[in-house]
Amino acid sequence: MEADESPYAAVVREVLEELSLAAPIGRLLVVDWVPPGRHPSDGVMLVYDGGTLHPDQTAAISLPAQELRSWAWCDHAAAERRLTGVLARRVAAASRARTEGTTAYLEDGYIVG
Repeated sequence: MEADESPYAAVVREVLEELSLAAPIGRLLVVDWVPPGRHPSDGVMLVYDGGTLHPDQTAAISLPAQELRSWAWCDHAAAERRLTGVLARRVAAASRARTEGTTAYLEDGYIVG
């Protein structure tokens, strides 16, 4: 996030910057507290619903070469193989929250409560 930027505005901006995609961003799916370790201090990661992309939106995705090499559609098993543990847990929780119409609270990728 930039200074004085809301989390929602940041995700809209990042999707446009990283994917060249102006897709509507939906509701909050996951709040994940991340303890210090991988980063100097603790933090909070938020996952929003990116909706369903139409084929023309998918075809328009363009990645900035200095930041991203590729992208891929993944089912749950493929995502688990490709992502680190904490990211795979976060993605799985987001998928469940989207299906159930809920918002998940995690700590380091693990469901709390």
